[in-house]
Amino acid sequence: MQQTSERFTHYLLLIVLCLSLYIPGLVTLPPVDRDEARFAQATRQMLEDHDFVRIRFQNQPRHKKPIGIHWIQAAVATAVGESNRDQIWPYRIPSLLGATAAVLLIFAIGSTLFDSRTALLGAALTASCLLLVVESHQATTDAVLLTTVVAAQGALAYAYMKIRRGGSVGVVIMLAFWLAQGCGMLVKGPIVPMVSLLTIASLLVADRSLSLVRQLRLWWGIPLAAAIFSPWAIAVSMATKGAFFSDAIRSDLLPKLISGHESHGFFPGYYLLLVMVTFWPGSLIIGQGIYHAWQHRTLPAERFCLAWLVPTWLVFELIPTKLPHYVLPLYPALALLTARALFARSSGVLLYARSKLFWLGFAVWSLIGLVFATGIPVIPYLFDNRFELLSLLPAATAILVLVFAWRYVLKTRRVAATVAAVALSPLLFGTTLQMILPNVNGLWLSRSVAKAVENYQQEPTAPPLVVAAVGYHEPSLVFLLGTQTKLVSVERVPLLLRNHEADLALIPEKEELVFHDRIKDLGLHVRVVDTLRGFNYSKGKWLTLKLYSPEEG
Repeated sequence: MQQTSERFTHYLLLIVLCLSLYIPGLVTLPPVDRDEARFAQATRQMLEDHDFVRIRFQNQPRHKKPIGIHWIQAAVATAVGESNRDQIWPYRIPSLLGATAAVLLIFAIGSTLFDSRTALLGAALTASCLLLVVESHQATTDAVLLTTVVAAQGALAYAYMKIRRGGSVGVVIMLAFWLAQGCGMLVKGPIVPMVSLLTIASLLVADRSLSLVRQLRLWWGIPLAAAIFSPWAIAVSMATKGAFFSDAIRSDLLPKLISGHESHGFFPGYYLLLVMVTFWPGSLIIGQGIYHAWQHRTLPAERFCLAWLVPTWLVFELIPTKLPHYVLPLYPALALLTARALFARSSGVLLYARSKLFWLGFAVWSLIGLVFATGIPVIPYLFDNRFELLSLLPAATAILVLVFAWRYVLKTRRVAATVAAVALSPLLFGTTLQMILPNVNGLWLSRSVAKAVENYQQEPTAPPLVVAAVGYHEPSLVFLLGTQTKLVSVERVPLLLRNHEADLALIPEKEELVFHDRIKDLGLHVRVVDTLRGFNYSKGKWLTLKLYSPEEG
């Protein structure tokens, strides 16, 4: 009874931690370019067109990722009501729920592999890491994907530990494993099967035993996973005449495997260098975790986590196309190994804790904290040329994290240092996402345009105005202004205005001469409604846009 009460308390603590990290900024942050805005817009179009098979962005097919995340987003957007459909926050709720569910599942896995305190700290390290905090605020696939990965790996971990203890694996565990595989394929194709397959293959080689493979119930498991994925796969193939999968493989998957797709190519070792930032604040003792796990790689729990972490990490390092969130499905294993090492008292761990390598890592970790402390107050000045008093709160929190960390580390109380960093992370990340970033107008050019259009219209009940945009073709603009927004060349805009196919024109400064020449040729008259300036972070450059409306000649 006491153990049940303790586990309930642990789950409750993790839920509170997750909500304090993931709710701030969920509503206030504008849609982020480019992936989030594309996903949310494609889902909204499904609801507008009642087409829940094909994925489209305006009139262009999106033959890249499977349908799963769009179905979940559409269900949430329907549940919260049509009046909220044009807001970004309903499309983010699946990511919030997915991240929270993943954290709770990590605690369950950690309890199976290790003990409850290791499980609790490992789950908290994952919950508070910068990468998951960011992904929990994005209406994309990755937080939900993490849930399916952790569910599949959790079932696999339970089966592995059961076998190593001489027991047999029940049908329910394998049913959970295969259901997670099928749902994972609906969310992001081959990622979940790849992680599990590499884990199984590594354990097979390390243990020199087929026991785990024999317990997988392949004869009904594979058909079950296929039965979850296949109905939509068949439907979309018929609806697109086979174009979805051929385009997804030829235009999305293969380019990522062959070269740095869409300018996202980086060298092997990229994720290893980046992990100090993306896993922060958990990266405080990350080296100690890997060192301890390798020392104890013959133990079942450490071996399982290493089999989960190492081979898939190497695959991602070798694939030319790299984005920071690709390795998120591996962070639970990394977090559990880190937590395990923190509670260890072996001579090897103590030796590592006194090594130059540890202090180098700790110095890098501290430098990242200083970047947060100094960088957050600088953001409003850089983009809005103003000082934001509230920015001192997250900055002070980052300094406090560093003070506690140094104090406890110098006293060799590394568990206390890590717990302090995790406990303070909601104050650091939450205030930044809720109060600082949303108020930096220079970062949200699409929002500025949408507000200018709203101010011009002045009649909330009137049909939405159609804007023809030149040069600035970011997906967030389409989401905020509506599906009818036209992303066109400067030569087309005057014709659209003349034919009343557009009500307003959005023109960048560098295209104004061409625009006015074309306007003059057609005998049209326009006036400037508003001038907007902001930073297009997708392209890394400042833009000045003018919003024009036609006038009677």
